Amino acid sequence: MSAKIGRPRLRHDRPDAFTALADLTRRHLLERLAAGECPVSELMADLEITQAAVSQHLKVLRDAGLVEVRPAGRHRLYRLRPEGLAEPREWLAELERFWKDRLKTLGAVLDELGPDPEPGGPASTPPAVRQKGPTP
Repeated sequence: MSAKIGRPRLRHDRPDAFTALADLTRRHLLERLAAGECPVSELMADLEITQAAVSQHLKVLRDAGLVEVRPAGRHRLYRLRPEGLAEPREWLAELERFWKDRLKTLGAVLDELGPDPEPGGPASTPPAVRQKGPTP
């Protein structure tokens, strides 16, 4: 049985989560938002970057479906959308199943081969190096 990894079932109507997660600053924003919703001003203070930079990163995260925003008076509060992580989580689970299957197959082959030969024994010495009797 040959295991195959399917192509990631990425959505084409928005940037994918992998692209959004590729940036370290955006990952920091997600970690911060995992603790609870907050306005851009708090995110700026936490990460020590400009409002424009935070807003740009939040737009990428929002377009990828990883965060959402809601108005709260004069502020806009951002929060994590855990369901936005379903796509990368499912793809990584598929990748994990693929490699577990491959490693299980490799383990079965190695079990069939038996234990490692003794170091320096005939099975560990390449045939070209083995001598076929006394040398003249």
